[in-house]
Amino acid sequence: MKIVCISALLLGCLMGFSIGVDMMQGFSFSMALQNAYSPFRVMEFAELFVFFSFFSFCSVLQLKYFTAHLK
Repeated sequence: MKIVCISALLLGCLMGFSIGVDMMQGFSFSMALQNAYSPFRVMEFAELFVFFSFFSFCSVLQLKYFTAHLK
């Protein structure tokens, strides 16, 4: 139960910080909230490329790990 509460508290603090930074940059509250809930819309192409490359690399490693342990 403590882990769930601490995770929720960290999520709330980080979301609040993200919304606060966006609002200080001149975004409205609704736009800052939208940016916080959908981070892929505000990412650059290079950031998306790195993210999906890392995601696919980790997926391949997990697949190799699980197939090695099934044999």
